[in-house]
Amino acid sequence: MSGHSKWATIKRKKGVADARRGKIFTKLIKEITLAARLGGGDPEGNARLRQAILAAKAENMPKDNIDRAIKKGSGELGGASAYEELTYEGYGPGGVAVLVDVMTDNKKRTVSEIRHIFSKYGGNLAENGAVAWLFEKKGSILVEKKGVDEDKLIEAALEAGAQDVREEENEYEIITEPASFDAVKKAIDTAGFTCIQAQISMIPRNTVKLNEDRAGQMLKLMEKLEDNDDVQDVYANFDIPDDVMERLS
Repeated sequence: MSGHSKWATIKRKKGVADARRGKIFTKLIKEITLAARLGGGDPEGNARLRQAILAAKAENMPKDNIDRAIKKGSGELGGASAYEELTYEGYGPGGVAVLVDVMTDNKKRTVSEIRHIFSKYGGNLAENGAVAWLFEKKGSILVEKKGVDEDKLIEAALEAGAQDVREEENEYEIITEPASFDAVKKAIDTAGFTCIQAQISMIPRNTVKLNEDRAGQMLKLMEKLEDNDDVQDVYANFDIPDDVMERLS
């Protein structure tokens, strides 16, 4: 399992998402607010807002919080903060490619903090374009394996336009083109499957396998980057063998 799906699994196992519920809500509110500001407050006509709302609901964010963020972004509650979206590129331990999406109102502060985190945990920032070509923007939907009829899941996903269904250790990952994401997610929900994560993600074209020492350092780098208030998402192309993950856990 590689990068994006591996990290999602690790976070669930370690309870990182629950421990950082406040930070997750803050990031989601920023995304909803900006999506509403850029594309309007109607999710039916704003795909980015629709996906942000789905992500918020998946984290059990109260409806009032979601509605308030939409109203703030669309101007009903006054002006939204002037956030700037940026993507930083870098390398982690072992030459792992890393993309860091941020939303900030102070670019100088943010780049300084991101550079410090990379340096402290065995990585370094790189020039724009250094690693972005190693990733593709795709829809990624994770369904827990336990109790799932694999044939039924694959049929529902592919008929709705999914590109691929990948079997991982504890879940299935459905890959879609961004344009097909909503239709595939709806088909999976309608078929009765429970999604544990659904998002537009940057999927690596290839992966870098890490030994135990570098794997531990890479996971710490991911954790510290995601812990930064300005960071919205982190993507990486690492692969950690299951036996190494067991020992690290």
